[in-house]
Amino acid sequence: MRFHLRAITNEGRIESLDFQAVDEQSARQQAESRGYTVLNVQSRRSVPLLRQSRFPVQLFSQELLVLLSAGLPLVDAIETLGEKEKRDEFRALLGRLVAVLRQGQPFSAALEQQPAVFSQLYVATVRAAEKTSDLTPALSRYVAYQAQIEAIRKRALNASIYPMVLIAAGGVVSLFLLFYVVPRFGKIYEDRTAELPFFSKILIGWGQIVEGHAMLALGALAALVVGIVYAFQNSRARAALGDLLWRVPAIGERLKVYQLARLYRTTGMLLRGGMPLVAALGMSAELLHPVLRERLAATSKAISEGLGVSESFDKNGLATPVAMRMLVVGEQGGNMGEMLDRAAGFHDEELARWVDWFTRMFEPLLMAVIGLVIGAIVILMYMPIFELAGNLR
Repeated sequence: MRFHLRAITNEGRIESLDFQAVDEQSARQQAESRGYTVLNVQSRRSVPLLRQSRFPVQLFSQELLVLLSAGLPLVDAIETLGEKEKRDEFRALLGRLVAVLRQGQPFSAALEQQPAVFSQLYVATVRAAEKTSDLTPALSRYVAYQAQIEAIRKRALNASIYPMVLIAAGGVVSLFLLFYVVPRFGKIYEDRTAELPFFSKILIGWGQIVEGHAMLALGALAALVVGIVYAFQNSRARAALGDLLWRVPAIGERLKVYQLARLYRTTGMLLRGGMPLVAALGMSAELLHPVLRERLAATSKAISEGLGVSESFDKNGLATPVAMRMLVVGEQGGNMGEMLDRAAGFHDEELARWVDWFTRMFEPLLMAVIGLVIGAIVILMYMPIFELAGNLR
């Protein structure tokens, strides 16, 4: 995020400055480190379509893990990462972490003071590790957790690239036909006295509308594109689309399994880090859909009241058949975190196979639909010519 500052130089002049920083405090510290006395700070909104750079928490965790495993103390390890960092705002962030640690506060307290960068899950993982003095294994578990979550996301994203390219190409060709070719075909049939087929009339009528109101048609098309982009950027619109997908039986069931796999993996990681089960479930709630979040709250309440873990999950619809067996084994063996992680791994593989199968089935269907749409437009344009040729025989 960019910040506009008014500051006084060492010579007493008032100057206006612009800084790129994570937050207001970081921008102020950057200016003060250069000898300015800051009078006020104002945030400057960037262009919505250009996303500001975010602190790479995953990379930070991996590099910190390597340095800690090599024997460096925590403060020295973070200072080392700050020295190699090229971006001023990221270097300032690491400097604030070091400053809090030098005050004698724990690492989790330093992370908690940066809520825009470090999630509650990350802070909770570190806090649980501090109780048992095993920060290095905790970071290792978190890095592995993020890698597994990212692998599922990348597989879903890669599977969607080709269909999106097909939709874009089909849309461009269809728009070219509707906005350029059809209006010119309409002029050919304007003076034709014979009756046109019904759908050809509709298509030619569309061409006449575009020809007579070209700017209005292009404006409507541009407004549609802007509306779609805005809908994908708006959180409420994305939530409404998500709720709609949840109501589709086949897709909704897979989304539920994906969310449950995240619940199992997150809870398992926190349990292995030493966090109590009820607290771990509460920390995992923020990752779930509102429907499952309510069920998770009921599950936590049941466990707090003394009901068995597997029975509580099953009663509130949060246990798949595989997860149910894993939960029972975890209760009996006292290794609930490991069993939840295995259940998550099973469902991740299941989802990966389903994504591959769905992609193989969806791509040819999509190509067929696009071909039918483009073919229908072309046939409706040429149908009057075919009829005219038939009448001349």
